[in-house]
Amino acid sequence: MKRLAAARLDHRGVLAVAGQDARTFLQGLLTNDLNRLTADRALWAALLSPQGRVLFDFGLIEAENTILLDVEHQALAELVRRLSLYRLRAQVAFTDQSATWTVLALPEADAVAHFALEPERGRVRRIGAAIVFVDPRLVELGVRALVPAAMVASWMSEHGLEPVSAERYAEHRIALGVAEGSADLPPGKALPLEANFDALDVISFTKGCFVGQEVTARMEHRGLVRKRLVPVRFLGSPPPAGATVALEGREVGEIRSVLGARGLALLRSEALGRAHLEVDGTEIAVELPSWLLEELQP
Repeated sequence: MKRLAAARLDHRGVLAVAGQDARTFLQGLLTNDLNRLTADRALWAALLSPQGRVLFDFGLIEAENTILLDVEHQALAELVRRLSLYRLRAQVAFTDQSATWTVLALPEADAVAHFALEPERGRVRRIGAAIVFVDPRLVELGVRALVPAAMVASWMSEHGLEPVSAERYAEHRIALGVAEGSADLPPGKALPLEANFDALDVISFTKGCFVGQEVTARMEHRGLVRKRLVPVRFLGSPPPAGATVALEGREVGEIRSVLGARGLALLRSEALGRAHLEVDGTEIAVELPSWLLEELQP
């Protein structure tokens, strides 16, 4: 029987948010609608600055009266600090459970069926002590799992999983044009709509207020999204992150993250679909996945 690839994402941590006010507390801060978060459905959300810039992005999973956040490990302490600024008198507590849980990503197309999950964003199953769910942003990303750290090896063996590098999952994610973490979304700089958070079900425009909501809603309603984060392929030596993208000598964007011959670039709308884009003499090709092509159609 074929063994499915599973990447251990050791750069991800898990933050538990608990207390009688946990859900309402997060509902007033985050971009997504916590009323949609259930034991059977996970979500992805972001915490923005008051100016509407992305500070953190993370998955949310409900588990036994606690909300677990699948977040970049290096950002976890700062996320707790930022959330604590808003806590005031709310009955809510934050606990770093990164040593308790291990985050796995299964990027292959067969992963959803392998775990008998419905092919819908965020669909959740409990399998023993583990929590398995379709990626809440895009079904094509595959499955994520929170597995108790002490049983990762035995759980993977039991379910026919083959360990692969975290880079393999990152290559898959970047090829699909899905941003994740501070390399793709520099804190305080990235705008959620430029990162396609609307199409990836990371933002609710019907839930009401959240931090940065006014700026984000104004951009959405006035059609002010003039740049998009898109996957690119380098047809030469990969440039460094932050390098300027040019079209016929004119600046049209910048490289956000680089992984081998691929990366994510923030490009002006008029540069999409154009040939002869380059970075420091290296030609780059924009490779839009089908979901993003549909989003960018007028």
